[in-house]
Amino acid sequence: MLIGILTIATLLIVFWIVLLGRVTHEDKCFAAYAKVYDNLAAIQKMQKGDLHAAEKLSGYSGFMFYVIKIFVKRDSSKKIAKLKRETEQLQKGDMRSLNLLVLPGYALQREVESIGKGNAHKVIMSKCFELYGKKHALNKTKQLLAQILSYPIIGVACMLVLGVIFLGIDNVSAGAGIIGIGTVLVLVLVYAMYDELNDCVKKRQSAISRQFPNVVSKLALLVTSGMVMDRAWKETAYSRETELYMEMRKASKELDNLVSPETAYGNFIHRCNTKDSAKLASAILQNLSKGNAEIGRLLKDMAREAWQERRHTAKRDAEKANSKLMIPTMLLFLAILVMLMVPVAMNFSGI
Repeated sequence: MLIGILTIATLLIVFWIVLLGRVTHEDKCFAAYAKVYDNLAAIQKMQKGDLHAAEKLSGYSGFMFYVIKIFVKRDSSKKIAKLKRETEQLQKGDMRSLNLLVLPGYALQREVESIGKGNAHKVIMSKCFELYGKKHALNKTKQLLAQILSYPIIGVACMLVLGVIFLGIDNVSAGAGIIGIGTVLVLVLVYAMYDELNDCVKKRQSAISRQFPNVVSKLALLVTSGMVMDRAWKETAYSRETELYMEMRKASKELDNLVSPETAYGNFIHRCNTKDSAKLASAILQNLSKGNAEIGRLLKDMAREAWQERRHTAKRDAEKANSKLMIPTMLLFLAILVMLMVPVAMNFSGI
């Protein structure tokens, strides 16, 4: 049995090493591009966090400033500098900072067409298109698929080897646990990467739906006041920094670069992937030649429907929250009941 498990582990490690040897410069370029994107996103996030902390501190002075500084002080300059150096190295062609554990996944995608261009690739690609846009979708898809392919190979192999070591010293329970539970845990963690992508897409779509009533209301107000649609769109897009506004901003930049309205608004529909955004963009495209009067009425009706739907959604969310709170409420009630009944029972037993 030990020989069989060790053989499987050896085959997995050899397979991973062979794939690592098949990695090409093109594979490394894909990995480097995705790594650069991740570094830039992380830098931007840390800079926003530092700015937010500085804004909080600016509202205090004297003793309270030093007290609040203990809790909100945030200085990511060292981490940002490190990521910037790593990004510059990657952009210059220095691939040493790439994660070797992931690279075999890139080779496997390229070698096996059913994996690199199959259904799983298409599904992940569609979700990455929503989250990262057309420019970065392919690289982020390859990155996630490489992780999903590479991590199970080396992870399961390590669990099997570790389990064999414990079995070899007659610790059967620990060895069997590591092989069984460890292998399952590796597979669950790998699936969690894909599930996290789904969760990010759902949260983004939910955020876009929540922002839609404000957007369409502002568009209706601007258009009915006499502003042309393109100008009203841009004015709305640059008024906030949330998801839907950022997507509107991308569409506005495409229109400024002389991209046809059909293409710009079509890309907006695909990126947002919600029925509300599709309805808005379709209405604008259909009424480009009819003037502000027609589109203004449509936007007003759409805003009224959006706010009604927002109220219904809020009621549904409140009902879901109440149902989720039922179990904690019952547990709290049982705890209070036990706290009341135990002293009474002890008094009766004393009598």
